[in-house]
Amino acid sequence: MSRVGRKPVILIQGVQASLKETALTVKGPKGTLHLNIPPLVQVSIEGGEILVKRLKEDRLSRAQHGMVRNLIQNMVHGVAHYFVKELDIQGVGYRAELKGKNLQLSLGFSHPVLYPIPEGIQIQLASQTRLSVQGCDRALVGQTSAEIRGLKAPEPYQGKGIRYLNEVVKRKVGKAAAGAAGG
Repeated sequence: MSRVGRKPVILIQGVQASLKETALTVKGPKGTLHLNIPPLVQVSIEGGEILVKRLKEDRLSRAQHGMVRNLIQNMVHGVAHYFVKELDIQGVGYRAELKGKNLQLSLGFSHPVLYPIPEGIQIQLASQTRLSVQGCDRALVGQTSAEIRGLKAPEPYQGKGIRYLNEVVKRKVGKAAAGAAGG
């Protein structure tokens, strides 16, 4: 039996879960999330715990057993506390600002880049070069921060671009000066 799938998901204070046929709904102070349960696993709510059991012993059932349990755990954590990814913008003149439901980025292009903020995501600016992406859906937070980073990924020569906080970018050595080789 899966070591991950065997563990019950404990409902945190203030989080409620309801199950209707194959749809699990988790509500909390930060939001509501829904999950369609695959047919190879069975989910039950007993007391303050959510239990996941698999119906078969084949490879796909074992894989879905642990995966569904972790998805439910992420849902419970997300509706109680937000998932957060922080991004750092580096480069001369590079900055970000919020314009309504859009994030406007100046990234060295001839025009500002407008990124529409998805539903269920909040973006907060600590400064013009530091932003945090928050939300209760872990996958959506990761996808949104990856899309923002992809607008101007850090380049290896000068390190300019958008990177995750504490991300290490391997730097490369540029060309040597033309007159230094004796020529």
